[in-house]
Amino acid sequence: MAALLLLPLLLLLPLLLLKLRLWPQLRWLAADLAFTVRALRCKRALRARALAAAAADPEGPEGGCSLAWRLAQLAQQRPSHTFLIHGARRFSYAEAERQSNRTARAFLRARGWDRGPGGGGTGGAEEGEQPAHGAPDVAAGSGAARAVRERDGVAPLAPGATVALLLPACPEFLWLWFGLAKAGLRTAFVPTALRRGPLLHCLRCCGARALVLAPEFLESLEPDLPALRAMGLHLWAAGAETHPAGISDLLAEASAEVDEPVPGYLSSPQNIMDTCLYIFTSGTTGLPKAARISHLKILQCQGFYQLCGAHQDDVIYLALPLYHMSGSLLGIVGCLGIGATVVLKSKFSAGQFWEDCQQHRVTVFQYIGELCRYLVNQPPDKAEHGHKVRLAVGSGLRSDTWERFVRRFGPLQVLETYGLTEGNVATFNYTGQQGAVGRASWLYKHVFPFSLIRYDVTTGEPIRNIQGHCVATSPGEPGLLVAPVSPQSPFLGYAGGPELARGKLLKDVFRPGDVFFNTGDLLVCDDQGFLRFHDRTGDTFRWKGENVATTEVAEALEALDFLQEVNVYGVTVPGHEGRAGMAALVLRPPHSLDLVQLYAHVSENLPPYARPRFLRLQECLATTETFKQQKVQMAKEGFDPSTLSDPLYILDQAGGAYLPLTPARYSALLAGDLRI
Repeated sequence: MAALLLLPLLLLLPLLLLKLRLWPQLRWLAADLAFTVRALRCKRALRARALAAAAADPEGPEGGCSLAWRLAQLAQQRPSHTFLIHGARRFSYAEAERQSNRTARAFLRARGWDRGPGGGGTGGAEEGEQPAHGAPDVAAGSGAARAVRERDGVAPLAPGATVALLLPACPEFLWLWFGLAKAGLRTAFVPTALRRGPLLHCLRCCGARALVLAPEFLESLEPDLPALRAMGLHLWAAGAETHPAGISDLLAEASAEVDEPVPGYLSSPQNIMDTCLYIFTSGTTGLPKAARISHLKILQCQGFYQLCGAHQDDVIYLALPLYHMSGSLLGIVGCLGIGATVVLKSKFSAGQFWEDCQQHRVTVFQYIGELCRYLVNQPPDKAEHGHKVRLAVGSGLRSDTWERFVRRFGPLQVLETYGLTEGNVATFNYTGQQGAVGRASWLYKHVFPFSLIRYDVTTGEPIRNIQGHCVATSPGEPGLLVAPVSPQSPFLGYAGGPELARGKLLKDVFRPGDVFFNTGDLLVCDDQGFLRFHDRTGDTFRWKGENVATTEVAEALEALDFLQEVNVYGVTVPGHEGRAGMAALVLRPPHSLDLVQLYAHVSENLPPYARPRFLRLQECLATTETFKQQKVQMAKEGFDPSTLSDPLYILDQAGGAYLPLTPARYSALLAGDLRI
């Protein structure tokens, strides 16, 4: 009887929630709750692994850093399971353990530590360096290893020294990285395109004491070798080709070593917040900065694919650079976290992708948004049907490409994520809502806290109230994404001076004394609690007193069927305040540029202030090696037809059309005779 009386109330509950404006959020409660439970289980499992490592025998590999003990675990639990596929080569977890043990011993020999499987050992630390926790205090260098280093005029590596890797995505990159971690040395992942000044800058700012480079890079690096030798670096090549004087083959040295595990105490950190790795920012706004990656972050990244719903029987396709966080920490460390298989590609090939997926029975694809765009722009291929891919995980996937990708290649789940190399916050769109990067439910924010605050594009600062505190945004309002800094979510900054992190920390955000990490990204939270990327704070610009989001303009233009790629940015126009919108366009073959349709489209879909004033037609868009669009460089190049060979167009407001930007029209614009 009581149940019958309660039934009308239960039926009225959704209407009540709707009236209270809570229903849009609560309709996703089941998904929010399921992900929260998964996240808490993941955290508990990682904590248990870390505690087991702390209690393990320091002489055994299980007592080392998280990379060392996780690889040792998998080599014991799944020795024959395939860890890595690269071309025709396949490596099991047991083989990965043996390969990294050999490279660890080669690096330890460079440290002057030459202990065999059961003997004693020696090693040392530079002034100001702390040896790994539990390591014996020993003298630097011994025997033949020290003699060789002194003969070459290079001091032995100290515990905790930094070794830079300049290598493409290949198995040797992984063995060297894992070996360095086991040897208690820090690794710096150097972007492979860097040479001359930017390369030397990266090596100096992370304090590198050695450099391992790919033999195929030697020719392009030849002008840099004198400067590298002057820095006193150990120089190794990862291969058996002919090397210049002073560069030895590290892989040959490693192959001569035994493959027995090295003691865990060599790599066990004194503090889980200690830096173990440097990953360089992409450098789209200047020279790269070396983000500090802690042992804690490595451990947290082991949970990435578990949070995404992947499992140990999955085969993950990874065609991202390993010097990028997405490739190394999320792709490789995430794979180690679940003990799965990774298909590693040195370069992404849209034409080869589906054949690879068929051949290796790929089930998970890790993307950066532009990779999906390349795939949907490919002509139809019979290999794209009947594949096993069920999950695509990544970031930067625009809504229009998302819809085309799923419609053409589905059924599959797209799980869009958001995160920064140096950041302390991440979001997961575990519901699959198209165009969203995550959820802002109270459950999610309980596990991964963050906030959106109001931001002034003109001043480049958060908006504060009369009490001096920041103001949270309302649903639908773009806001700056910030996250509280805590021992569980730290911000370690960058190698170098503290000025490099200026602006990255905000104080007194909601209460006196609190500290938040500033992501530099503007996001929007809708009334259902979905987060959508809005723009980078540096990319959004003001024109005619209004804020223009480059992403919104680009999405409007990409709806035109004759445009394949679009890059929107702001350019300075003499005599005008703010920045005018400019769009670099790539045509979709075999279409031609239809300026009449383009003008009609932007007039209908964009407010007057957001309509691009300039167009630049290109064969392909300039991007970084991690497929990010080069907005800063494009803005610097401007719109002068005398310096640019690309076809340029200007918006003629009076005539209601885009016209070729001739030298005469350019001069009229500068003279104030042409209004934009």
